[in-house]
Amino acid sequence: MIAQTGKFLQINEPAGRVRMAAVLFGLAGLLFILYPVIRPFSDEITLSGAEAFGSVNWIVAHVLAMLGFMFLTLGLFGLYLKLRECAVNRLAYFAFIIGFLGTGLTLPYYGVEVFGLYAIGQEALKQHNASLLSLADDIRFGAGFILIVLGLLLLASAAILAAAAIWKSRMLPKWSGIPLVLGFLLYLPQFLAGQPLRIAHGLLVAVGCIWIAFVMWKEERN
Repeated sequence: MIAQTGKFLQINEPAGRVRMAAVLFGLAGLLFILYPVIRPFSDEITLSGAEAFGSVNWIVAHVLAMLGFMFLTLGLFGLYLKLRECAVNRLAYFAFIIGFLGTGLTLPYYGVEVFGLYAIGQEALKQHNASLLSLADDIRFGAGFILIVLGLLLLASAAILAAAAIWKSRMLPKWSGIPLVLGFLLYLPQFLAGQPLRIAHGLLVAVGCIWIAFVMWKEERN
């Protein structure tokens, strides 16, 4: 009852939930660009690599990326709420479910990389022994590597479903979902690039998230 009459609790109404999800979608975009900007890059062979792994920026950047994935998932849920009364609601629903699963598979890898490599970097600096950095590939390409591959493939599939739902909905601009698709199709390949290209990729993902966020917010206010 209070939720129906209290003006400050309008977030419990469908329109309010969509707007909140749009905000989170936009924040996800900002976090995806901050991640490669803040993340320290180095040769990962010498003690410079140890300084990168063992830095506060290493942790901050990866935590921001993890938050970005979580906010992205909530944004996809908001997109489903926005399109729930359209014929494409099933596409939007499966985009959210697959995105949720993809995020769930991706986050453990990020957690292991951020804190595992941070510990390696700290120990290498303590011992002044750069050879310890060889353990980084054991962590990155160990048994858990398959998790992030599957996770990012699922997220790319979710982006494709979301873009298809937007395209067919006739409620949102058709092209607004395309940058997000391109960003997540390129997510795995961009890991092989240097910082400038990874920042460019983060910008592409940010454009995708913020564009969808903007049109969701704008349409919900109309």
